[in-house]
Amino acid sequence: MKEFDVALRFLAMSDIHFSREYPFRRKNFERGIELAYRYAEEQAYTRIDAVTINGDFTDHGEEEQFADMKDCLDSALKPETELILTMASHEYMCDGHVEKATERLQRFFGREPDNHVLIKGFHFISLSPTVSCRFEEEKREYLKTELAKAHADTPLLPIFLFQHPHVKKTVYGSIDWGENDLNDILVNYPQIVDFSGHSHAPVNDPRSVHQRHFTCAGTGSFSYFELDEFDKVYGTVPPQEQSAAQFLIVEVSRTGAVKIMPYDVITECFFDMEYLIETPWDPDSFTYTDERYFAAQKPEFLPGAAIDVTVKPDGVVFTFDQADGKNERVNDYTLTVINNADGSVARRICFWSEYYLNDMPERLTQELDLTEPGEYTVTVEARGFWFNRSVNKIKKVFSI
Repeated sequence: MKEFDVALRFLAMSDIHFSREYPFRRKNFERGIELAYRYAEEQAYTRIDAVTINGDFTDHGEEEQFADMKDCLDSALKPETELILTMASHEYMCDGHVEKATERLQRFFGREPDNHVLIKGFHFISLSPTVSCRFEEEKREYLKTELAKAHADTPLLPIFLFQHPHVKKTVYGSIDWGENDLNDILVNYPQIVDFSGHSHAPVNDPRSVHQRHFTCAGTGSFSYFELDEFDKVYGTVPPQEQSAAQFLIVEVSRTGAVKIMPYDVITECFFDMEYLIETPWDPDSFTYTDERYFAAQKPEFLPGAAIDVTVKPDGVVFTFDQADGKNERVNDYTLTVINNADGSVARRICFWSEYYLNDMPERLTQELDLTEPGEYTVTVEARGFWFNRSVNKIKKVFSI
């Protein structure tokens, strides 16, 4: 970890989905803020200057959900911590939609849907969608005006921007859950560090920070995981999806360097990764670019990695050792069963490594409904986050 003189610290969160039907969401959210304060108090710079919540803080925008969030934040936040709150599609699900959600935001929190504040000399701009997760012309004009003001004031410092949907084709999750409405505005300001949610994608996915024209970061979820790939045997919602309680702790130096640290509430510790953006205003210095697809090392099954096969009356259970991701976690695995009699594929499935869990398992188990008698060979291939397939496979011959 590169040390620098912290001048500002804030939390970036989203997709809490407050609902009395799911009390664990509030519990994890409160615990996350408590743990963040505990971390800050152990540092040389002890403050948390802001908590930013990028939309979907309620499940359906209901009166009681706004009230519960207000009650929670009143007790959880210290007086010196500023609250930055945007709304989005789930707030707008209430009766009355955008108008009613806006009235509740004003009444409970005393703020407008869009805001521009200066915190410790750094500009924070937050923008709620016009409707659902789309930004129409009035919102675009507001953003143009406020970005121009911020740039004129601090051209060589980051500008922190917060909105619910990802910018399309940037961070992981933005393929299916991104919008294009603001791109032509944002591209003019490389010093933007943009925080967004909506996708429920894991904060520890290395693709959750992306740089091209500016910097983007995904802010995770406190409700459930969903991932942006469509070839998995269980769809886009993975196993243990409700173990989602993740957010970002962001620290900023006096010179404008930004450190983004993914945090997991379930295990009460940071993930084993962080992102350092030393000069956010200089696109030539960007390192979290698409070049990572070409530079990534290939995962490898280490010597001794093996598959255990258990044949049951209604199918076959495969348990195997996870591969070494070479300084990263493995994204997913493809398991293939070959019929040795003719070489045909009997079954083929793809599934995640469960990398989104901070305490991800060392071994994985998958079951197939394969009951036809015969001799088979099972192979497992690993894949990283950058389409980098493993240098080797593990395999085993078995019979039914």
